[in-house]
Amino acid sequence: MKKFLFVLVSIFLMLSCIADEGKILPSQTGIVQNVQYVDLDESDVSQTKQTVEVKLLTGEFKGETVELDNMLTGNPYYDIKLKRNTKVILHAEDNGNGIEYSIEDIKRSGVLLWLSVIFCALLVYVGRKKGLYSLISIVLTVLFITHLLSPMILVGINPVLATFLICILSTSATMYSVGGFNAKSTSAVIGTLLSLFFAGVLSYITMFTAHLTGFTGENSMFLYTAHPELNFIGIAISAIVLATLGAVMDVAMSIASTINEICEIDETKSVKELFISGMNVGRDIIGTMANTLILVYLGGSIPLLLLAGNIDLQKFINLNQVVTETASALIGSIAIVICVPFTAITASQLIKHFKTKSAENLNFQA
Repeated sequence: MKKFLFVLVSIFLMLSCIADEGKILPSQTGIVQNVQYVDLDESDVSQTKQTVEVKLLTGEFKGETVELDNMLTGNPYYDIKLKRNTKVILHAEDNGNGIEYSIEDIKRSGVLLWLSVIFCALLVYVGRKKGLYSLISIVLTVLFITHLLSPMILVGINPVLATFLICILSTSATMYSVGGFNAKSTSAVIGTLLSLFFAGVLSYITMFTAHLTGFTGENSMFLYTAHPELNFIGIAISAIVLATLGAVMDVAMSIASTINEICEIDETKSVKELFISGMNVGRDIIGTMANTLILVYLGGSIPLLLLAGNIDLQKFINLNQVVTETASALIGSIAIVICVPFTAITASQLIKHFKTKSAENLNFQA
């Protein structure tokens, strides 16, 4: 296990050197000391401005107070309504005459920190040793995505190839850390990667046959403004594959573990019998897992679904964003279904082979 983690960390550091993350705009934390409202009337449009006194909590000028303007447009999507003792994130920029600050958003990371602590504590408490290994694999996956995948895409590496590299690393880290180095984990890795490759090919075909643009919302437009040279169709395919990864890994490990347990209990089971057992378990898994993935996409698209009542149905179901989201959910569900036979075939062959080989070695030594 230690050697495996060492290899993963070495790969991570090597790829981090290759991938240039670029410069991140500096930001500071502040706390609102005082708020005053000012009504503005410009071009027959009534607006309100908040004049805010903010005390800097970080940075070179920590402890100093700055006065900033915060415009309220009446649109809740863009407005940042501040009050006394609200912690805010400040964008800092050198304008040549000194540091100029502007309010970026409310500081919300504290809530995420508490949720993370609760999740990690429960995961380790309930899962014990395997929970700890699972936590390590989650951290590695997040680091792979944030410190490897994003920089690689930004420097011009094909998004789909970069995503499959991350999937290989993440799947290997998860399966071998949780399941150990054995035929069971190897079967789950192979089943997962085959399913993701199938999903990637299907996504590629769907993108071009449906004439999708790869733009799925405001974030895509913002990214295009900053990096118009990026391959947005490739990024959309990458998003589909990554969104499918977690569910497919779950299915693959469940089937591989079941076949392994059956073979442990009764080593006389043939490859065909193990395969049938794996398929039976897989059929039970398919219904709930496919439903879960569909609900995840639908849950994130509720505002879009609510708009359906204000637009002609034919126009709605042919919108680029609607087709992209629907295709993502369907492709993910297809990957889950196809993962069942892929993993059942692989696990039944590998586990039976290694069990037979192990038995022969014991007989030979005896």
